[in-house]
Amino acid sequence: MNLSTRTEAEAALRALVAAPGRTLIGVDIGFAWPAGFAAGLTGQPRAMAVWDWLAARVAEGPGGPNHRAVAAEANGHFTGGGPFWGDGTRAGTEGLPRLRPELPPGLRWHRGIEMAAGFGRVLPKSQFQLAGIGAVGAQSLTCVPVLHRLRAAHPGVVAVWPFEPVAAARVVVAEVYFSLLGPVLAAALPRYPCLDAAQVDLLAGAVLRLGEGLADLMVPEAPDAQVQEEGWILGAGQQAALQAAAGA
Repeated sequence: MNLSTRTEAEAALRALVAAPGRTLIGVDIGFAWPAGFAAGLTGQPRAMAVWDWLAARVAEGPGGPNHRAVAAEANGHFTGGGPFWGDGTRAGTEGLPRLRPELPPGLRWHRGIEMAAGFGRVLPKSQFQLAGIGAVGAQSLTCVPVLHRLRAAHPGVVAVWPFEPVAAARVVVAEVYFSLLGPVLAAALPRYPCLDAAQVDLLAGAVLRLGEGLADLMVPEAPDAQVQEEGWILGAGQQAALQAAAGA
């Protein structure tokens, strides 16, 4: 299923949550930003505080501000022009530079999870980069409010891992990163019509095969304060187990 708009995707997610049974929803965006960003923006060193901030500003439809305007507003909370960059529009957006700026004091381009979880020499693009090949920042700014609404519409049912307890939640939303599948993904790709299909199918199959063992992949290998601020990626640090399940 390839949905063309976020509105359609949000409706599909709501239907998924309403269905019976326990569900794990893996989302291929960053759930948090590098250390120092949440506190600089909201005064609280918690990723979920940024979720609240974004949900209050990003709305779907023609009346809602676009992600570039929201990023420019966030930049205004930091000295030196802020960390977000990558305005690919012709007209430009005031407060949002086209090229990568100097980082404000106390910030880094990447989260601890991205630097320490065994990604090798090639790191994902920074959450602060909004445009360009492989950039993911814009998707995070627009998708987090969708997930925030999903959680708010189903209190006690939907939990966001790793920020909230998940043992009693019927639906768990978690950040995933398909590159953790590594060589298994590369070997399986010829069997699929496109990369997206291969990634989703292999990861979903791995989760199903892991069964009870999935709990082991949901134990972040970092202090709780860091995890609450910067998040974690499902299976990071335990790629071997994830790849074995995907290739089974």
